Amino acid sequence: MMVAVSSTFPTVPQGKRGYVVDEVDAFLTEARKAYAGDASLGIDSARIRRTAFGLTKNGYSTAHVDAALERLEDAFASRERERAVSSGAESTWFSSARSGAEDIVARLERPQGHRFDRVGILTSGYHPRDVDRLTRRLHGYFTDGRPLSIDDVRASVFRAKRGGYRESQVDLLLDTVVDVMLAVR
Repeated sequence: MMVAVSSTFPTVPQGKRGYVVDEVDAFLTEARKAYAGDASLGIDSARIRRTAFGLTKNGYSTAHVDAALERLEDAFASRERERAVSSGAESTWFSSARSGAEDIVARLERPQGHRFDRVGILTSGYHPRDVDRLTRRLHGYFTDGRPLSIDDVRASVFRAKRGGYRESQVDLLLDTVVDVMLAVR
């Protein structure tokens, strides 16, 4: 069962920037069709997570849309897992999750301050201290079973720092973490 996602979200106060209404509505229309069985649209939980919308004045509230996208991603991921189990591909599903978890742990076990490539000194990246703080929590989750929610990972925010960690590498790791957490839910 698909989680109900309203195509009408609150708009941001006058003069503030929110997501472009037409982009959000068009994506949610496609997502509904995909969930109803139109595989030709190529929408899955990973695509939902990577979806980005433009910003405009008086657009949809980013917080409300982001929360709806998270629920939508969860619904798609749950259905993807159910399909894998019902088609007999459960072992492949869990093998993929296990492989992803092993890659994550290998990255997390690198020395603090050296877990990701750095951007140039004149370029801003994610602040290593902020990222390393989260990676310690992730390491505890993956190696010791310490509690950590998908929402904790999704809501992670890092300060910018010149010469910081390369954002694309950190974002890829966080996407993989969410994939694994959704797979073993």
